Amino acid sequence: MHGLLLIDKPAGMTSHDVVRRVKLICHSRKVGHAGTLDPLATGVLPVAVGNGTKILQFLLAEDKSYRATFRLGITTDTLDAEGTVLLERSIPEFTPAELESVCEEFRGDIEQLPPMFSALKKDGVPLYKIARQGKTVERELRQVKISRLELISSDPQTVTIEVDCSKGTYIRTLVSDIGEQLGCGAHLITLRRLRSADFAIEECLALEELQQLEEPSSVLLSLDETLRNYPAVQLNKSAADALTYGIPPELNQVNTGEVLIDNKLVRLQIDHKLAAVARYVPLRSKEKRGDFELIRVFVSH
Repeated sequence: MHGLLLIDKPAGMTSHDVVRRVKLICHSRKVGHAGTLDPLATGVLPVAVGNGTKILQFLLAEDKSYRATFRLGITTDTLDAEGTVLLERSIPEFTPAELESVCEEFRGDIEQLPPMFSALKKDGVPLYKIARQGKTVERELRQVKISRLELISSDPQTVTIEVDCSKGTYIRTLVSDIGEQLGCGAHLITLRRLRSADFAIEECLALEELQQLEEPSSVLLSLDETLRNYPAVQLNKSAADALTYGIPPELNQVNTGEVLIDNKLVRLQIDHKLAAVARYVPLRSKEKRGDFELIRVFVSH
């Protein structure tokens, strides 16, 4: 079995727990996921099986969307409902317009301090292991992009938002920072990933549904389908032969019905099957290196 499964991760499981379940269901030792979800979180978790793991690097780099609900007035050490309460503060009265004004401050390119309870490593040790010892270490600010932050609902104690964001964004940190800007602190109580790359929650299966299928392979996306948001570029025979030797194609050796954008990734196909992922860089042709920079090749001579 080779390809990608779209799993609706349940609450209470880690992403690695899901990977272990998929290994058993699909009878495959080679399984990986594209983007960790905390045990508290639910939603879209792309899980690659077999050779599908070769394309995880591309899925990890894509944007994601979330719906998050957070509780005002209480901060915790993990920044979510699973942590220990550190501080309780009164919640000031604010209007929807004032809340919207605060949200506006977090749209666009922002900096985040990664939480101590995270899988990031310091000198080779995961931060969450250090945090469990009651220690805090210095962390570098990370630049992320919030391309959409929409206020869905609010009441005197809770707020629900939807967020489109770049890879590496911590929603726990985002809601904690919003809470601090409101002057009362906050922590995440529910989180659902609505989209990962081009995959929406409506396409996902629960683990129980996958378990009940006689042929789990029937719901596997092929490697080519997995990268469906990249333009498809069909190689002619000479370009296909050259690719097996690691030689990138020239523009006059390909056919595509899509507009190619400089410096963007594309799918190179042979007989409409994924052969490679490449970056369209037409200026390379001046150096006689083809019009595409090969990123990952899936065929060989």
